[in-house]
Amino acid sequence: MLRRGAATMVRAGRASPGLRLPGGPRPLGSLPVIGTRPYGGSTAEQGGLAGPALLERIIRVDHAGEYGADRIYAGQLAVLGGSSVAPVIKRMWDQEKEHLAKFEELISRHRVRPTALLPLWNVAGFLLAPGAGSALLGKEGAMACTVAVEESISEHYNNQIRTLVEEDPEKHAELLEVPLALRKFRDDEMEHHDTGLQHNAELAPAYALLKSAIQVGCKVAVYASERV
Repeated sequence: MLRRGAATMVRAGRASPGLRLPGGPRPLGSLPVIGTRPYGGSTAEQGGLAGPALLERIIRVDHAGEYGADRIYAGQLAVLGGSSVAPVIKRMWDQEKEHLAKFEELISRHRVRPTALLPLWNVAGFLLAPGAGSALLGKEGAMACTVAVEESISEHYNNQIRTLVEEDPEKHAELLEVPLALRKFRDDEMEHHDTGLQHNAELAPAYALLKSAIQVGCKVAVYASERV
């Protein structure tokens, strides 16, 4: 995975080592906020959601998100499989498969009901704007999608990390610290974001509009998957 463009992220309580952009580190707060922050702030601000209920919601929504990411990269590769960016997309897809496998394990271990919207995310992720739809705009379109989605998901993971650390970092070590856990996934998503920028995402047709539309879709998908 390309790492030279990856951002320095401030972990909850510590810095993520070795990830720097030209011009110095990018602090956690420099990421754009996409809509509301369902996991930002205290558990009290989340209506008292804590303990098993918090764990269940996080596992459900993150499983849905990684499932959607898997379908997005599958759709992009179906269109751009013969292009110069195919190996880049394949590497990012392989990491998303690792993320999805971990959340499938957590779904089973904690007996969490997956969102009922998985069939919708299967079709929407593969065919519509994030997946094959963005790839039909060319390599830059696919990379613009990657930037939009991964920026949103990195912020989403950061908010979850803050909440879990605030509640009890030892109790939530399974989600925070093991080799395949939220901090690792957050860093992977930021690498994907920076990879998209390195591969000319900003040259996509109507880049700002495309990015904004995809991020609104991400916000809606997160909200719905938490609750359905």
